[in-house]
Amino acid sequence: QFQLVESGGGLVQPGGSLRLSCVLSGFTLDYYSIGWFRQAPGKEREGVLCISEEGAGTNYADSVKGRFTAFRDNAKNTAYLQMNNLKYEDTAVYYCSLRGFPDCPSTVREAYFGSWGQGTQVTVSS
Repeated sequence: QFQLVESGGGLVQPGGSLRLSCVLSGFTLDYYSIGWFRQAPGKEREGVLCISEEGAGTNYADSVKGRFTAFRDNAKNTAYLQMNNLKYEDTAVYYCSLRGFPDCPSTVREAYFGSWGQGTQVTVSS
């Protein structure tokens, strides 16, 4: 049985950076696209971005364009979310999820993804 594990969250000041990791164990990341989602307190989980199997076709939510970047190392079964210029409103639990297709959907919605990790907390605070 495979498992997704996110890590790299923490407390960061506004304007700071964090890099989250998503490690897949028990299976290979090949042939899957990967979505990153987040859930802020009291809000529904929202899609942040998606990266295709080949690392192309990344789709960003408007709120993170120009600040967040996704990349992946299939040989390490790991996906990454690089977050720069973090803002207070980026505070949330961040999740990665697999999509059973190599390409990304036109919108990053939960319905298009499955196999969730447990999440990692990101807190932006001064």
